[in-house]
Amino acid sequence: MFLAVMLAGTLQVSATAPGNTIALDDPQDPTKLENPITVNYIKRNLRKSSPKLALTPAWERNLKRKIKDDPMVANYYEAVKANAEKVLEEPELTRNMVGRRLLGTSRDMLHRMNVLAISYRIDKDQRMLDKINKELLAVANFSDWNPSHFLDVAEMATAVALAIDWVGKDLPKATVDLVKTALIEKGITPSWEGNRGWIDGTNNWNQVCNGGMIAASIMIADRDPELAAKTISRSLDGMPHALEEYGPDGVYPEGSTYWGYGTAFSVLTSAMLESAFGTDFGLAEYPAFKASADFRKLSIAPSGWYYNYADCGDRHGTAGDIILAWFGTKTGNPLYIEKEKFLQDPNDMGKLHRIAGAGLVWLAQFEGSAEDGLPTAWKGDGSNPIVIFRDDSDAPDSYYFGGKGGKATISHGNMDAGSFIWELNGVRWVIDPGNQSYNELEQTGFDLWGRCQDCERWTLLTKNNYGHSTLTVNDALHINEGFASLENFSEGAKPEALFDLTPVFGDKLAKAHRRFSRPDNWSLLIEDQLEANENTKMITWQLMTQADVEIVDGGAILTQDGKSVRLENLSHPDLRVSVISLDPAPLALDRQIEGLKRLEIRLPAWILENGKGTIEVKLSAL
Repeated sequence: MFLAVMLAGTLQVSATAPGNTIALDDPQDPTKLENPITVNYIKRNLRKSSPKLALTPAWERNLKRKIKDDPMVANYYEAVKANAEKVLEEPELTRNMVGRRLLGTSRDMLHRMNVLAISYRIDKDQRMLDKINKELLAVANFSDWNPSHFLDVAEMATAVALAIDWVGKDLPKATVDLVKTALIEKGITPSWEGNRGWIDGTNNWNQVCNGGMIAASIMIADRDPELAAKTISRSLDGMPHALEEYGPDGVYPEGSTYWGYGTAFSVLTSAMLESAFGTDFGLAEYPAFKASADFRKLSIAPSGWYYNYADCGDRHGTAGDIILAWFGTKTGNPLYIEKEKFLQDPNDMGKLHRIAGAGLVWLAQFEGSAEDGLPTAWKGDGSNPIVIFRDDSDAPDSYYFGGKGGKATISHGNMDAGSFIWELNGVRWVIDPGNQSYNELEQTGFDLWGRCQDCERWTLLTKNNYGHSTLTVNDALHINEGFASLENFSEGAKPEALFDLTPVFGDKLAKAHRRFSRPDNWSLLIEDQLEANENTKMITWQLMTQADVEIVDGGAILTQDGKSVRLENLSHPDLRVSVISLDPAPLALDRQIEGLKRLEIRLPAWILENGKGTIEVKLSAL
């Protein structure tokens, strides 16, 4: 047994709950889910009556009991109801395209159905049911759900499937019939047409789209069991391609906010399958999937900012993490239950996650056991390997470092191999420039999603190596397909990690090994072991910061928020640090970050004795 949100951009890319068996197809091949789905299997095993999508009569009884007896569950339900009350004040949704996406509307629908439908089931407020009916009629009569950007279809299908499952018996029959027709004609049928790369894709599209098609198929199985069976079967075969990306240690290659997106649909899919069939066919027990809860926790820095590599957003939400709570329920580990956030004033939680209704159900199922803490040094290998050094504390002023390897052409990847962030004393001294609005870029005609070596994506500071704290050789872009592997990692009081960056530089450098280490509680050491070749001209060591910078002998003093750290060039103290202001950023389309600057230490190749040498830089508190 294995123990342990922004718009998406491009198709390119424990303890098992009672009654839920570990259902891997072959004990020797943990890369597949059990897939017994046929028309006969559905007829024999699919729950006959609703609710059956992430809710069962037993789960509902438990939820109602917990609302009465558990202050945390009761408080989160108050927040759900507050969200539902706000939805009642909103006009019905319209087919509002933003650029090439209907996704905002689909997500809004999913949020509305979650908060309205779960509130109606608990309190039987007729206003909620009437609003659900109006919203369902509105979206069912859209011309389509925008199948050219299939995420839009998937989220909409999930929304309407949950709604008719949770409250369908109280809706007009005509509404339910219309919605089931829409699920077939606007949801499932388009999934068998056009570009279907998401079915076997390795990124969040796989998780969202397959999950949406499973939800839709379960709800139309009474009308078209053949279509339902072949669609569910296809998804059970397709989902492991994305689940494999969590291996071997739980890292989500696209970053923490995309973990929140893709994983949200995987846990919702697990819950829907379990409630509908009595098993999730092995999804929850997939290798490294539960371990990703530690990745999620570890990627939240003391400042509340994420380690925001790839196209990750900046900050963790202030409402309780309802996706992480699923892992708490499955493992019993209270570390994954953000209790204080769930207990805050419901009006302060703002707009909840769009699957908050389903999340409330699994939050109510949480039964705590012994808490397992987080390591102070952690590595996550895989297609986008990272390492984290931290204090055994969540105090805002504690130590936090994140460094990474990987390659640019993974989904939502950047030319950031070798980059790092660093926080100390409540300040993020070394930053990642993060992500920026996809639609704003696309509206200009910018080719955001091309991944070739000379593609336009790499002109942006948030995407290229010039905007990250790494090495640049000959002032050139990193090699887009160059993969920087995690070669060594050691824990203990003075943790270390070594990345091989050599492939990132192609024929411009013979060797580049970057070692990160934490020599003590207030410093970070970066050592680059280099071997030049005949093509090597200039090696540039880079650090991205928003701090004020004073150049001093042997390095620089960084000052921010009344605190200071020293940058020491231990290996080449005679080389002066340069400061390049990036406020404003070079391109009008770049993300503009206040006070952003790049510190550089530039080494001509001839300075390396016999073509070999080490750049050693230390950052430490003053």
